[in-house]
Amino acid sequence: MAAQRTSAHRKPRQRLFTGSAARTAASLAIAGAATATALEGAAQAEPQLTQAQVKAKVDRLYHEAEAATEKYNGAKEEVAASEKSLDALRDEAARRTERLNAARDALGAFATAQYRTGGIDPAVQLALSSDPDQYLARASYADRAADRRAAALNGVRRQMSDIAQLRARAEDELENLTARRAELKKQKDAVRAGLAEAQRLLATLTAEQRAAYERGADAAHGGTRADRGAPRSAVAAPNPRAAQAVDFAYGALGKPYVWGATGPSSFDCSGLTQAAWRAAGVSLPRTTYTQINAGRRVSRSELAPGDLVFFYPGVTHVGLYIGGGQMIHAPRPGAPVRVAPVDEMPFAGATRVA
Repeated sequence: MAAQRTSAHRKPRQRLFTGSAARTAASLAIAGAATATALEGAAQAEPQLTQAQVKAKVDRLYHEAEAATEKYNGAKEEVAASEKSLDALRDEAARRTERLNAARDALGAFATAQYRTGGIDPAVQLALSSDPDQYLARASYADRAADRRAAALNGVRRQMSDIAQLRARAEDELENLTARRAELKKQKDAVRAGLAEAQRLLATLTAEQRAAYERGADAAHGGTRADRGAPRSAVAAPNPRAAQAVDFAYGALGKPYVWGATGPSSFDCSGLTQAAWRAAGVSLPRTTYTQINAGRRVSRSELAPGDLVFFYPGVTHVGLYIGGGQMIHAPRPGAPVRVAPVDEMPFAGATRVA
């Protein structure tokens, strides 16, 4: 039996190919390997893009990333508002629960006292009383107290209903918050993916080609006038607050573009305009598509320093007009806050804040 068990666990001998069978097997193996290699190469191969194609694709990716950034900014603002609302609802529910517990304790004390003294029928209590007038006075007082207790009981019921409604609203707000956080993550991932792809494409260029791309991008976004010594426009701001906003924008020249940033050391496009007007004492909403409705619309011919100027059909970019056909804006990753001509991008509208 031991011998049988041993033989049962032995590996069967492998039959070797010989002659023509061996040659056939070898040919199939070589062909299979060649096919696998060809398929792997086809899967990994990527058409070589020209410098012009890389530039066009990177420009598109940067524009899409900026649009996603504005959606991210909006989602982030909504998450903050939703968190604040949820905290307020929970705080109010906690306060009302404390009041409800106090009211319940009072009713509980009454119930205990009633249990101790209320087991005797009122008529019997009257018959046994040595002072009927005193008993009747106490009974009248007890009736009034009972009315107050009934009102207190109704109050407890109302409080319970109010708390249930508050908790239901808090649950709805929590559900809303969860959805907004998911949207926030989605937009953040979209921005990161777009920027990472742009950097990957730029890495395929030679150092000389990449330098040429950066020079071209600089020229398209106002050249290299990103230093704080950039000459100021001779056009005066229409009012002190607009002048303050313009002064802030000049002070931000040269600071880096960082998506989602609102200063003081870095900005994205709407973060810069929001910070500039905040310095002037005016609160602007966070995103390009909400800032465009934050003031009075003006035409391109009416532009004055301090006006917000918007670009692209989806209103995905904004700058601060400084006069003379120029604006200060945060262009894109890798390009710091700078002066640029208003006509460098598709004009979408303008708003006068104050």
